Amino acid sequence: MCGRFTLTRSAAEVAEHFGLAAVPELAAHWNAAPTQELAVVRVRSSGERVLELRRWGLVPRWAKDVSVGARTINARVESVFERPAFREAVRQRRCLVPADGFFEWQGKARARRPFHLALPGGALFAIAGLYERWHGPGAEVVDSFTLLTRPARGAVATLHDRMPLLVDPPGYAAWLDPTAPDPAALLAALPEALGADLVARPVSTRVNDVRNDDPGCLAPPEEPPLPLFSA
Repeated sequence: MCGRFTLTRSAAEVAEHFGLAAVPELAAHWNAAPTQELAVVRVRSSGERVLELRRWGLVPRWAKDVSVGARTINARVESVFERPAFREAVRQRRCLVPADGFFEWQGKARARRPFHLALPGGALFAIAGLYERWHGPGAEVVDSFTLLTRPARGAVATLHDRMPLLVDPPGYAAWLDPTAPDPAALLAALPEALGADLVARPVSTRVNDVRNDDPGCLAPPEEPPLPLFSA
């Protein structure tokens, strides 16, 4: 599972990395969380790559309301073609989600410790995603997305059994192409070597609260209080 991630790079860096003609100003996120409006990259019918903001938590077209999005922030690669919420989107509406890290936790209950996972040097990367547009009552429109996950490996496997599906840059064009004739074969052949290079670093428990979205979320963990000595 991936329930929080970071994107702290500038709009210019994102535009260069993803081959975008222009990118609007982006708010930095040190603790991006579900239901927030976050950046995704997709391809228009004209073939142009664009960046737009979408709600994290995919809302299928047939959903009665947007609350279903709370249960669809992730899509497993093993079942994405069978799940009703995702099977149409994976064939026609694939996207890339820019990020420079994500969080996982180790331990139980109040003893859980957060870790930030990133590439060496904090380089930008892309998480494979799917997007959708939902039309609700009263002309309400919600554009949303989900992140694909795969079995964990490398540094992530010591913390959790799942991780986001990172796409290597040579795979961007194929993943974004809405006309791919065999999406299942595309997914199976997707280059994803970057995921093995992630490095885990313990960070502040500030990230545990979704209301915190500032550089302090990536600060080193707070030192435990020193024991009191009796006379």
